Order: sequence, then structure tokens, then C-alpha cells
Amino acid sequence: MKIVVTLVAMKLYSCQINVDQGKRTSSLISSNNKIFMDLRDVIREHALQFLPAKSLFRCRGVCRDWKFLILTPFFAHNQSNSFRAISGFFSQTSPNEPSFMSLDTIAYGVPDPSLNFLPEAVDIRTSSNGLLCCQGRTGYNAYYICNPATKIWQKLPKPDNDHGSDPAIVLVFEPSVLNFAAEYKLICAFPSELDGYEFEIYSSTDRSWRTSGEIFLNNLRIQPNSGVHANGIVYWMARNGRILAFDLSKERSQLLYGHGTLGVVGGRLWTASVHRQNLSLNLLSNAYTNTMQMHSRVKAWETHQITLDNSAFVEGCYPLDVVLLANDTVLLQGGEVLYCYNLKTKETKHLGNESDAGKRRIVSYVNSLVDI
Repeated sequence: MKIVVTLVAMKLYSCQINVDQGKRTSSLISSNNKIFMDLRDVIREHALQFLPAKSLFRCRGVCRDWKFLILTPFFAHNQSNSFRAISGFFSQTSPNEPSFMSLDTIAYGVPDPSLNFLPEAVDIRTSSNGLLCCQGRTGYNAYYICNPATKIWQKLPKPDNDHGSDPAIVLVFEPSVLNFAAEYKLICAFPSELDGYEFEIYSSTDRSWRTSGEIFLNNLRIQPNSGVHANGIVYWMARNGRILAFDLSKERSQLLYGHGTLGVVGGRLWTASVHRQNLSLNLLSNAYTNTMQMHSRVKAWETHQITLDNSAFVEGCYPLDVVLLANDTVLLQGGEVLYCYNLKTKETKHLGNESDAGKRRIVSYVNSLVDI
């Protein structure tokens, strides 16, 4: 928000400069105008793309040049590659409409938090770098991929397999400077008739579903809303500290062991949990310890401990649970209260009360202009 205020202030200041320059010599006016134009070009070409979508919508009122620039597909492409900060969370308790919890209501937001721009009532499922995946409640329960900031959406074709009423679905979208089109994948782990899991993949490039030949044979049950993607591998948490991993390039699955809520920080897989006042973060450093020789000292996880500031939480809120971990943001729940902890600034923010948070699905959101 400070950046936006600064940019607007620069615009107003430039107007004052033009007024004052009318009293000076023509050579001085020419010189100062040249300096201002150079600064304006730098801001337009190298600063605007780092702002969130809501702030950019306001910046369109600064001048015609900024308005036309922000509306171009090329600018949306640059912004989706430059802005990756977690801006808030979409939250929903079925059968209610979705809602949006912003980390900064002035800087981040969407025009229709209830997603009523979609052609039917939906349930939120998963998100990735500005794109949100929802599932319709009628017909074959179609999947929709949308950008809540621009209200642009796509309806996906019917999958070849039955994903169930609460699908273990993960949206994978990694913005790339080299790919102008937003290419994404949707991966679903669904129960196999052979008592395990199979994997169906939708590709936006092919615009079709495909069932992988991989079948994970094991008597485990994964948590549908626990899936995350990190460095080409999709992970789901199961019971008893087990993690199902599916490699998208090799299309091979394996079983890992870890505890806590799955999340991605810096493009790598982490787990997070809270014990009393300590936030425990575990980085997956070696996923192949089960193939190494016996008595190897190589550990699968690196553990980091953070002591939380007790004064930032409501009295009696313990024990805390980790609801979500994404980028530098940890969403915590204590009783009926939701908190957001920033790993970089070490600040804790109170987001509000959630009396039915146990039945609520929450996904992170990046305020992006990405086009689909």
C-alpha cells in the first residue's frame, strides 16, 4: 500500500512541478520535464508490475498511459510473474457461499468474493499463484478454473473417472516468463478398484484429462484437502504420519513419512505443527532415505523451531493448530480464532473468528492479473 501511495503522490507532485515551472525559463522547464519523464518511465516499466491486482485497478485512474498499460495482456503476464505474495484466503463452509479474508483490505481484494460470476454455485477446492479451482454442485460436478480478480473463468470437460464427493485435487500453475499463455495442470488422486490410488491429470495445453498408468497399492486414506505441489511433485497427507507423493514428470508414486500440515515455502516441501508455544517447521531435505543403507545418518527432514509471542494470541486460545502453510505465511487456529503468522517479519495478525472452522475449507490466494 505504501508503494501505491508513493506512486499517486508522485503524480500529484508532478502536476505541482508543471505549475511552478511556468514561472521559470523555458530551458529550465525543458530540463525538469525530461527528468520527470525518465522517472515516470522507470515507474511504469519497472515498478507497477510488482503491485497486487486491487492496487493496480486503482492505479488505472492515475493517467491514460497507466490505464492502457495495465489493461494489456503483456502487462498481466509480467505482473503474474512478478507478484507472488499471499494476499489472503478463500474460505467456505458448504453449503454456504465462499468468502475472502484479506491480509490487507486496502491493498488486496477481489470484486466478487462469493464467486457469483461463475454459472452455478460452487465449492472451492484448490488454488495456485492467482488461479482458483472450484467444483460445481450440479450435473457432473464440473471443475472451474477462474481468476477471482478479473472474473475470467473456464469450465473443464468431464473427467474420465469418478473423483468422489470430496476430491483430492491439486492445481499446479507455475508462471513463466517464457510462456505467455497460462499453462496449468489439475491432478486428482482417486481411489482405485485395486485398493489403492490412481491419478488423473488435466492439462490446459491439451485441454483434456488423462489417467496415468501409475497405481499406488497401499491401504491408506489421504486427506482430500491436504494436497500441495512443490518442484514437480504433488503431495497428500495421510493418517499416521504418512505422505503420498506423485512425481509429475516420471509419473511415479512413493510413500514418505512426516508429521504436521503440508505446505510449500521457497518452492520446497515443508510440514508445520505447533507444540505449546513452539512452531515446528520441517523441511524435506532427502526424500530417498528409505533407499539408503542401514544406519545411515542422513535424515529426511530438517527441523526448525520458532517460539511464538504469547501476547499476540487471545488468552486461552491454546492449543494452536496449523491450518495452512504457504510461502511465508502460516495460518493458525486457536479455538474459534484465526491468526496469520509471517515467517519473515515474525508478526502475528488476528484475522477473525471461525466458529465452524473445523468444517471449513480454506485455500490461499495471490492477487494476480493472470489471464486464462
